[in-house]
Amino acid sequence: MIAHLHGTVTRHAPGEATVDVGGVGYRVLVPLDAWEQLEEGITVKLWISTYVREDRFDLFGFLSRQSRTFFEGLLGITGIGPRTALEICCVPRGLIGMAIREKDPSPLTSIKGIGRKTAEKLLLELSSLAEKFPTLFTEGEGGVVRSAMDPDAVAALEALGYDAPTITHALTALPADLATTEDRVEAALRSL
Repeated sequence: MIAHLHGTVTRHAPGEATVDVGGVGYRVLVPLDAWEQLEEGITVKLWISTYVREDRFDLFGFLSRQSRTFFEGLLGITGIGPRTALEICCVPRGLIGMAIREKDPSPLTSIKGIGRKTAEKLLLELSSLAEKFPTLFTEGEGGVVRSAMDPDAVAALEALGYDAPTITHALTALPADLATTEDRVEAALRSL
């Protein structure tokens, strides 16, 4: 198993990068929010989850051990494959933590391939994961708390048809001085 890769990054299509380690290029699939943080030609350390099946051998990379733990926990849930797990990893864990506490599956329904019933089941599984790893849903990449997402703004953007990674990217890029949900939604729409 490969635990991590430390090398020079080349970005490809969204969610895909190559990490050159000593002249060997490893193709790594990463969550979109992590992919956006990777800069072409920089040296980076990615925590790797190796996914092996009869017909595939994929490497999934994350900027922190905690993100890798979250991804691997998602893979342990029946019906969640690596692509869906990667999509879920794009949703801020603070928002997922809030959904768990409030027993509200709606933040999960914006993820491609997850309907209301699947989201409800997934929420139960995520509750178990939260019990096993208590800090998993309170911190984001690099230990930064990311629970400041406005759930009403998320719901409004979902109602307009935007997916979870797009919403996450738009709302996390907003200035902190926006006071109301309406201001945040308007600013997010301008950035999309």
